[in-house]
Amino acid sequence: MKSDNTPSSLNVSRRRFIRAGLSGAVLLGCYPLFVERNIVLVNEYRIPVRHLPRLFNGYRIAHLTDLHYGALVSAGFIDGVIQRTNALKPDLVCLTGDYVHARNTTAEIDEVWPLLQKLSARDGVTAVLGNHDHWADTERSLQWMHRSGFGIRHAGRAVIRGNERLMLGGAGDFYEDIQGIDRAFARSDDADCRVLLAHNPDTIDTSFHTRVDLTLCGHTHGGQVKIPFGPAPILPVRNKAYTEGLIRTPKTQLFISRGIGWAVLPLRFNCYPEIALLRLVCV
Repeated sequence: MKSDNTPSSLNVSRRRFIRAGLSGAVLLGCYPLFVERNIVLVNEYRIPVRHLPRLFNGYRIAHLTDLHYGALVSAGFIDGVIQRTNALKPDLVCLTGDYVHARNTTAEIDEVWPLLQKLSARDGVTAVLGNHDHWADTERSLQWMHRSGFGIRHAGRAVIRGNERLMLGGAGDFYEDIQGIDRAFARSDDADCRVLLAHNPDTIDTSFHTRVDLTLCGHTHGGQVKIPFGPAPILPVRNKAYTEGLIRTPKTQLFISRGIGWAVLPLRFNCYPEIALLRLVCV
């Protein structure tokens, strides 16, 4: 039986192939914008921490960062993230900044903070600010942090278990504030286990004298677009080793969450948004 290889049939096949290829390209291009950016994973991490008191072995921290409420990140989306976080029943919730997206406006700040105040945990919620919070309005962001009772910027807070404690401290944003790490842990004893909240991981490369056992950060979004076997094309930090996950540095053990929202471009590829659930364990 002869196959149909006439010029007209070959042209039809070629056009179908081209259309299929174009359709595939369109779908692939839409995926980072409309699909992966909206799929929030709950990722659990086991974090060995030096000086962690025995009564805190297994302590669970829900770490949220870079919500970027505003353009393409709705109140309903943020509320869903908050409900899922509360459902994890963590011991503590830590927020590390960039709750809003737009600059020079208080509107997003006033809309997102009532949502954030729905967060709950056995030992409460702690928070610091990111660069976008300052770019929107520093004073209004600080007012909401104070009103919520979450704020630990340049301050410390002790979490008590029996006769042992875990010390939390908050740093100011790397670009828009002074870091104040030593000030945050001014009331800490040398034997304390210290956990620092800082928006930008470059913060740990600044000058400070206090020993810090674990630092929680965001800001990088994990690069947003992760090309297999290649560097992240969008990485807004000076130290390009600071991408995501658990990183051991000479000064501290550093955990960087991929965060929830977007910056620069509303895309994510091979880098899903995450609610990070950290389980601290004794070394």
